[in-house]
Amino acid sequence: MEDWIIIVDDDATNLKVANHIFNEAKMRARYFKSGLDMLEYLDGTKMPALILLDIHMPDVDGFEVLRRLREKEAYQKVPVIFLTADDDMVTEKKGLDAGAADFIKKPFAAEVLLLRVRNTISLFRLQNDMEHALKVKTEQLSHVYLQIVKAMSMAIDAKDTYTNGHSSRVAEYARMIATRAGCSETIQDQIYIMGLLHDMGKIGVSDAIINKPAKLTDEEYEIIKKHSEIGAQILQSISEFPELSIGARWHHERFDGKGYPDGLSGEQIPEMARMIAVADTYDAMTSRRSYRDALPQAVVKAEFQKCRGTQFDPHFADIMIQMIEEDTEYQMREL
Repeated sequence: MEDWIIIVDDDATNLKVANHIFNEAKMRARYFKSGLDMLEYLDGTKMPALILLDIHMPDVDGFEVLRRLREKEAYQKVPVIFLTADDDMVTEKKGLDAGAADFIKKPFAAEVLLLRVRNTISLFRLQNDMEHALKVKTEQLSHVYLQIVKAMSMAIDAKDTYTNGHSSRVAEYARMIATRAGCSETIQDQIYIMGLLHDMGKIGVSDAIINKPAKLTDEEYEIIKKHSEIGAQILQSISEFPELSIGARWHHERFDGKGYPDGLSGEQIPEMARMIAVADTYDAMTSRRSYRDALPQAVVKAEFQKCRGTQFDPHFADIMIQMIEEDTEYQMREL
């Protein structure tokens, strides 16, 4: 069945503009001027692919509408994007904490609106497909499961203009570290999947922050740090594989305890998260960014030597240093 969406906004002009944009894009949409009218319309059988929800409305605001929507079991996983003219981090943080998938600023820019809507629908469909495949957990679906996870990681990376295959490379590097550390094949497979999904929480961070070309403000940095907790929350919902959340939550912890989100140190940090932290940082240094090219191999090696025992588990840092020394042609990077 063709996807359709809901737009809720008390401003008739905004609804008219949205109607024109979605008609031009040949996307079906239903429009409401009141959040209460939308809630009354959704009876458990009508399933939109996504809801665009204004924050400031005269009956009840968007935050309250979203809360009531989540009380309806059938709509607990329907992605919601807030529409707002506000431009402050307090509102954005409140919305993300409430479970919004993203924000879109008003007045609408047609290309931005359509891109955000289509990307969000794709991301949430991939997430739901992955959960379904994991629950089935049969031998016949093992290949399908891996393909879904890979597709999900590509969709996550697509949110960031400056990443290209980041999650896939982190997964490969983490598995190489696990192999050299003497981990079993089961652990190697697990850490590979964790690496693919370590940035899952970026689904819950606004594209505007992820792709900001300038330095982040303190408030924006606090929001982007939330991706560790958001990713863990999403992956913990897959009860059959609770270990999937390990890499997502703790890949930004530091061996000296100065990382986030929990300030764990040393062996308090799960071993697989310590490996992913090394792999993630290595790929960040060896990938191109908007403001620089990949760092020279000697600089990368020196950074791991400098930060072993502070930022990184010294054992896994030593393994990465050995991998760098063996990579004489500097092939282990974004090409």
